[in-house]
Amino acid sequence: MNQKKNNQNKPFGGLTKKYRGRIYTGFFIGVIVLLFLFNNSDYLFGRAEENGPYPPNYVPAAQKGTTLAPDFILPTSDGKNLKLSDLKGKVVIIDFWATWCPPCRKGIPDLIDLKKKYGSKGFEVVGISVDADNTIGEVIPFIKNYGINYPVLYGNSVVTQAYGGVRAIPTSFVIDKQGKIVASYEGLMPKSTYENHIKKLL
Repeated sequence: MNQKKNNQNKPFGGLTKKYRGRIYTGFFIGVIVLLFLFNNSDYLFGRAEENGPYPPNYVPAAQKGTTLAPDFILPTSDGKNLKLSDLKGKVVIIDFWATWCPPCRKGIPDLIDLKKKYGSKGFEVVGISVDADNTIGEVIPFIKNYGINYPVLYGNSVVTQAYGGVRAIPTSFVIDKQGKIVASYEGLMPKSTYENHIKKLL
């Protein structure tokens, strides 16, 4: 009777329920470990980027040099014209902004500082005002009040559409020396974000 009871507790080659439970648990843990190794192989084997997450709308490095910045000729605030392709050979930040935009006003001192620091090394900022008829008259006083040291252009719908519609301002584009878009951002960005690009591209 006892032998029959013991045999009932040892099916599958004589393994008890206790040992079968350990085998199932080990198998389950093994599957989890394998899934972890598969999903994190880039980090474990040194293939991952060391940088943290990128800001919204960042153009990954793998796409660098694939998008040529749309060329344009626009009137400047001092009565001249500026053609973007004439700046080829320089690192350029294009900043779409307006005088009535609080985040734009907050970010302009950073752009001024970057121009002061890197302007002599082949860097330029191009501000493109999207002020409409009711505020366009405030652009020149705004430039003088803030001491803007880079060219400010008067934008139009053709240019904004060429750059994706410019759904919000500020919207900025980082362009390398070959005239190709490296990154684009919607909204106010920290100065360090732009400075990191400038240092790498100069």
